[in-house]
Amino acid sequence: MSIVLARLRNPLTSIIFVYLVMGTLYALFTPLWQAPDEPAHYNYIKYLAENRRLPVLRMGDYPHEYLEEIKAAKFPSEMSITPIRYEFHQPPLYYFLATPIYLLFDGELLPLRILSVILGSALLYVAYSIVREIFPDKGLALGTAAFVAFVPMHVAITAAVNNDALAELILASVLWMLVRYIRGDKKRLIWLGLLMGLGLLTKITAYIAIPLALSAVAIACWPLRCWDVKMLRCLLLPFSCSLLLAFPWFVRNALVYGDLDLLGLKRHDAIVVGQPRTSEWLARYGASGVARRLLLTTFRSFWAQFGWMGVLVDERIYLALALLCALVGLGFLLFVAKVLRRRRLTAFQARALGLLALSALFTLLSYLWYNVKFIQHQGRYLFPALVPIGLAFSLGLQEILDRGKLAASLLSAMALLLTIQGLLKGDLSYNLVLVGGAALAFWIEAFWPKRHRLLFFALPFFGLCALDAICLFKFIIPALAP
Repeated sequence: MSIVLARLRNPLTSIIFVYLVMGTLYALFTPLWQAPDEPAHYNYIKYLAENRRLPVLRMGDYPHEYLEEIKAAKFPSEMSITPIRYEFHQPPLYYFLATPIYLLFDGELLPLRILSVILGSALLYVAYSIVREIFPDKGLALGTAAFVAFVPMHVAITAAVNNDALAELILASVLWMLVRYIRGDKKRLIWLGLLMGLGLLTKITAYIAIPLALSAVAIACWPLRCWDVKMLRCLLLPFSCSLLLAFPWFVRNALVYGDLDLLGLKRHDAIVVGQPRTSEWLARYGASGVARRLLLTTFRSFWAQFGWMGVLVDERIYLALALLCALVGLGFLLFVAKVLRRRRLTAFQARALGLLALSALFTLLSYLWYNVKFIQHQGRYLFPALVPIGLAFSLGLQEILDRGKLAASLLSAMALLLTIQGLLKGDLSYNLVLVGGAALAFWIEAFWPKRHRLLFFALPFFGLCALDAICLFKFIIPALAP
């Protein structure tokens, strides 16, 4: 026990421990199948365990009307999930890993959910390690790990049966190796290739590892004078390893689905009859209406929109999160402006941050590309970029706390305007309480002894952790329990 307590004094260990507790609570208490696509992922594992061969996605595997009916009925035991098989085109690595657990525990759902929680805990260590490679400030690394750990929707997704946690872990590991490569570590190219190959066998969202690796080579060799033999070897070795691993999977798909459908996406698009399409929404709502819905739903579902996108939290929580994002966003812009003006980053730090920015950009572009065809306004599709987002959040939070008087003045002015508006309407709103409370907190922080300001940096992460519990017990369980 004393050893455990000693280890918990390590902040990273404490973050991982609290995440494991919270993730296990979500895995235990989230009602059966009440996570996006969980029945379809489960059926993939079940098929592998019972048939000892890979499944094939066929017409009828996306029973839209039945799916809507069973969701509305909250997945009662008398309604089977067997017809829900629309994830059968997914790459197989996660399902291979989950199959022994399925067999060992006789198909119980909870152990499969715990597998995702364990993968999520490994992601926290990798996220911390990436930032520690770039910055000597341990606080930024801890902040990034805490952000990844405690975003409520991310906890919910990594406590469900799906291949998301494994894909995020592999992609983050690739990013870690690429940051080390930019720093000058050229000895792990084979391992990089293996990780990229595993990503190709896990989930399509991990495929951005390919352009990331190309970008890392270009960044490391910048300014580009010539493509010498050494640089070509840096490109060929990892890509050869990754393609060698994934080649049998691509060939199998081409043979099974035909028409050079290497990823099974053409078959998937053909069978998801009934899923809302962007063209239909454009005709119904117009471009501005679709854009507004995209932004609003993406924001909410990134933070907290549970079940099958049907469980929203209190609007006041979204307002508080929006204010937090605005303040941190302002802080991040101030950080960027300071860096551009004073050039306070080393060449390595600038290149590594450029790579992380590209990672976030590629994830955003893939999200927008998916929404060109289908309506998939789900913020969880941005989670592959959660490490760079978490670092940006930590940098912005640190900078805005360093400018505490500026933030306090802006919030005070906003609170004054809200007070005048409330007096004119005869109604002092929650917005005034929220903004006024934030202004007071920043005034206190501005005059707080500098040596104790770490507390204010940690407060938003403690708040997110508390929000995890609130979301589970106040919103998820009451709304989704049969």
